Amino acid sequence: MAVLLALAGFAVAAQPRPGNVTAINHVAFMVKSLDTSRAFYYNIINLDTIPEPFHDGIHAWFRIGPQAALHLIQGPFRQQSIKQSHLCFSVSSVEVFVAKLKNLGIAFENWLGIPGQITTRVDGVKQIYLQDPDGYWLEINDEK
Repeated sequence: MAVLLALAGFAVAAQPRPGNVTAINHVAFMVKSLDTSRAFYYNIINLDTIPEPFHDGIHAWFRIGPQAALHLIQGPFRQQSIKQSHLCFSVSSVEVFVAKLKNLGIAFENWLGIPGQITTRVDGVKQIYLQDPDGYWLEINDEK
């Protein structure tokens, strides 16, 4: 019975929804060093900063989509990141991004965990995985 209810819920969820639609607003990561993480997301991942209202020295905000932001918050940190739970960014060329990482000595791997390798998915999308300064996993791909 529970399986039927779950399948019925999926069928409803796959249909267009009238009225208010839920959309992503932001993702928040707790970080050890705001300066280190801010530099990483700005210089390595190439995200643009956006105004943050608190001006308290422990927040940094970045645009990650038309209506979405990444909030970095300096504070008590406990790493819990696994590769299967990751944040993904698309770039125009994975090869160009990989060259930048290699030039800076930043480690990356493919989905299987092989260092310095790129995964090509069955749909042709190329992807790599790397960790930010706090160990959060990031996927970088060239999906259009």
